[in-house]
Amino acid sequence: MSKKLGSGALDGIRVLDLSRVLAGPWASQMLADFGADVVKVERPNTGDDTRAWGPPWLTSADGKPTGESAYYLCANRNKRSITVDLGSTDGQALVRRLAKEADVVIENFKAGGLVQYGLDYESLKKLNPRLVYCSITGFGQTGPYAARPGYDFLVQGMGGLMSITGRPDGSEGDGPIKVGVAVTDVMTGLYATVAILAALAHRENSGEGQHIDLALLDVQVAYLANQASNYLVGNEVPQRMGNAHPNIVPYQDFPTADGYMIVAVGNDLQFGKLCQVLGQAEWAQDERFATNASRVANRQSLISLMRRLTVHRTTDEWIAAMEAVGVPCGPINTIDRVFANEQVQERGMQVSMPHPLAGSVPLVANPIRMSASPIEYRMSPPTLGAHTENVLGDWLQLTASDIEVLRSQKAI
Repeated sequence: MSKKLGSGALDGIRVLDLSRVLAGPWASQMLADFGADVVKVERPNTGDDTRAWGPPWLTSADGKPTGESAYYLCANRNKRSITVDLGSTDGQALVRRLAKEADVVIENFKAGGLVQYGLDYESLKKLNPRLVYCSITGFGQTGPYAARPGYDFLVQGMGGLMSITGRPDGSEGDGPIKVGVAVTDVMTGLYATVAILAALAHRENSGEGQHIDLALLDVQVAYLANQASNYLVGNEVPQRMGNAHPNIVPYQDFPTADGYMIVAVGNDLQFGKLCQVLGQAEWAQDERFATNASRVANRQSLISLMRRLTVHRTTDEWIAAMEAVGVPCGPINTIDRVFANEQVQERGMQVSMPHPLAGSVPLVANPIRMSASPIEYRMSPPTLGAHTENVLGDWLQLTASDIEVLRSQKAI
């Protein structure tokens, strides 16, 4: 058990994070938010690839760039950073010593990439049988694609997501589109978090650690969710539908007098209320539209009729009228309007943390609310190698002279 850093649900759990970019760091940030002691192992001088993925850069109080990229900042709070050269024999030995003290290791090297360093699961399992070891790759540890590199954009395409994202064929601006956030990486990070927590629970009962093999492509296929089920059950290949829903109507965007709004009708009762707001109460009894199944069958007719009406009032006017009777609806906000939204502000979805270079750093909050062990914002995303001496003293009880030897060997 590690030195207590907080009082979160995972206080006392040590995580050695060998990953970089987004999927692995997203998982380790989640564990860190839950109170785990996460040590981020980075390359000397350069660190995590995303440290260089700017602009934008975090700026100091006088407006000067700090060199900390916004991308890096999004996935690395509550961690401690150490620099270790995995290419050196001494660096590899040091990481093995750290892994012996860890509860969890997260890595996203190519399949088999850590074997040469003696840092693969089978090697570390001999040193620490209770270790939970999570490997994140593009295509997994097995299969014909196992050796291929995998990236979110690539996997969004290969895994089917882009085939159902974008405007329909034959419409203006048609063609496949990726999602505007690296959702496959983020979802893989969340699946990794769930798997690690399950493995820790299993260890409590069995005393044994285990290897978690997590692939971006597997995750992408899994979270096709209802679209995958539509294909497997209905034997029809889902197509791009723009903002429409394959199983629910009306459930999409509509033009207004000053922009667009979203109407998300989930049942027949809500549809009846929508008809009243639109001044077309008779639609609720029209056999073409009375049930969701009939609305799906007559989608084009209903949507065309609605679009002719919605352009006559502003977005705010429609939303006020629909909210008054309980019809789910809302605007399509730009991100600045998201953070200005009263609900988002009330829920505290933006936090500010002290930062050694900038004074403070704005971050998106963790959305999880726990009554007994709430999320703690203990440390801002660390500067490169900021905690090397601290961690080596804490985890391995190394002295200043021991650390100086490692520096002379260029292990750290």
